[in-house]
Amino acid sequence: MPKAESRLAMVRRARRINRELAEVYPYAHPELDFVNPFQLLVATVLSAQTTDLRVNQTTPALFAKYPTPEDMAAAVPEELEEIIRPTGFFRAKAKSLIGLSAALRDNFGGEVPGRLKDLVTLPGVGRKTANVVLGNAFGVPGLTVDTHFGRLVRRWKWTEQEDPEKVEAEIAAIFPKSEWTMLSHRIIFHGRRICHARKPACGACPISHLCPSYGEGETDPEKAKKLLKYELGGQPGQRLSPPPDYPGASAPPLGAAG
Repeated sequence: MPKAESRLAMVRRARRINRELAEVYPYAHPELDFVNPFQLLVATVLSAQTTDLRVNQTTPALFAKYPTPEDMAAAVPEELEEIIRPTGFFRAKAKSLIGLSAALRDNFGGEVPGRLKDLVTLPGVGRKTANVVLGNAFGVPGLTVDTHFGRLVRRWKWTEQEDPEKVEAEIAAIFPKSEWTMLSHRIIFHGRRICHARKPACGACPISHLCPSYGEGETDPEKAKKLLKYELGGQPGQRLSPPPDYPGASAPPLGAAG
């Protein structure tokens, strides 16, 4: 039976994975389109139980009609629901968006606050959403523990926790704060492109030599290559307006062929 990995060895391996992922995905970024903190907050709330692509295809019409929290707070629920319908759970999401917009208007002068304790008071906003907004709109380090993040850190044996807050606390203890936001992007990129939930592309994985779960997925390099997604698989990414250094193609707008 192999010797159990010490905490020190695990931390070293974890930090090495982060460094190697940084070389694989030097262009890692949030995959939601936004131009200000309000847009990112709304997009992140909409991203629950759907893809970032579907959100990005939906938000141009949404922000054209409701550009500010004041506008969205005054929305007719049925009209807002109709616009965000493609993202699923549209009634609950519309309620959250109207509620958080009213809270921004009434409690924060129409501005998105830059503190975790304020953000989590907004309807529909939990720690994950707050950390996305803090890390990407305000430059405040945060870990985004979504389904990809949780799956990969458990596969890599960085934690055994299932509860997102406990996962967040354990991973935060492994890495310096300055790494948290980019670490989140790299892990989520890797989870979407290579280390999939049902069939990870182990044979095409650049960090397979550091992975204790190697072999859970397809190990044949040629077969694994066919499982790659987004730019690694020669397909468009999730953003309609990706950053300039993104090597893949832009995603098509809603209703476009392809």
